[in-house]
Amino acid sequence: MGGPFGTRSPNRRQLLTTALGATAAVGVTAGGARATTPAAPQRTATILGREVDVSHATPEVVRLFGSYFEAKSAGDVTATMAHFARDMTYVDATLGWSWYSWQDLYDLFAQLMPTWPSSAASYPTRILGDTRSALVCFTDTPELFGHEIRPLGAVDFRNGKIVRWIDYWDGRAFTLAGIQEQRTPAAQFPTDFGEEKVGERAETAIRTTVQKLSGALSSGDVSLAASLVHPDVVFEDLALHVCIGGRVSLEAYWASALGQLPYGAGSALRHVVGGAWGGGYEWVGPSAAPRGNTALVVDEGGLVKRFTAVWDSSLWTADAIGRLQVMSVLQ
Repeated sequence: MGGPFGTRSPNRRQLLTTALGATAAVGVTAGGARATTPAAPQRTATILGREVDVSHATPEVVRLFGSYFEAKSAGDVTATMAHFARDMTYVDATLGWSWYSWQDLYDLFAQLMPTWPSSAASYPTRILGDTRSALVCFTDTPELFGHEIRPLGAVDFRNGKIVRWIDYWDGRAFTLAGIQEQRTPAAQFPTDFGEEKVGERAETAIRTTVQKLSGALSSGDVSLAASLVHPDVVFEDLALHVCIGGRVSLEAYWASALGQLPYGAGSALRHVVGGAWGGGYEWVGPSAAPRGNTALVVDEGGLVKRFTAVWDSSLWTADAIGRLQVMSVLQ
């Protein structure tokens, strides 16, 4: 693609990888159908002058998000809202703020955007999925809302317009005092996240992977969960600030921690987004942090290569967080 967020040419590592046959490239026809070779090409795109991982996203959804984030960062209310369908749902799942009307969201942006300085930016860092549904990892700089936040957004589209967008991020980014002041009280917290209205729009492949993995995590079946991830999987819990590399180490961590992780034992699947090679799922659970989002990168065999979870750790005590962090240290 051309323009300010066009795809870069393959680098040396990509060319060598292709030559060695380690990765097969996916072809996209003019009609958008995937070619018979089942693999996603490694590539980046430039959006707002920043490199974005789009290796598991279609060019069409990259263009949509590029256009959206450029409009939002420019503080252009009309251009931003042009990306939303009239019958849209937008929920900040950390603050508990919800908008079920296009006009209400327009009015919010019309109030906020004129106050943003020119240095304010909202930009994606990773995009997973296609123009039916996608998961976008993005950053809002401190100039927008007073603190830097790094949400995982679950997004559903219809006819090129956003019909559902749900943001999940760690409330401690606002500081404990800040998030407690702004978060909707539990008794008034929204329960309608709009997933029933839009239905399940994700590709069958990612839905199958999510159903198997979330089911294994919910039932506490560590062996089954470990069998669904790649031997070289990268596990990230953004709320815990824990990163683990490799199936063996991750299985050991899950064996200790799964009963306490908010997306572990007793959790339930809320909604799936994404394409064949990547996306994510929203979940709910019985812990003090009752909801969150998980981004997944999947290989051609359906194994999870990267698992990135986020939830609101401000709802947990520092001691509870520390116990799960310590469990990541192999004994």
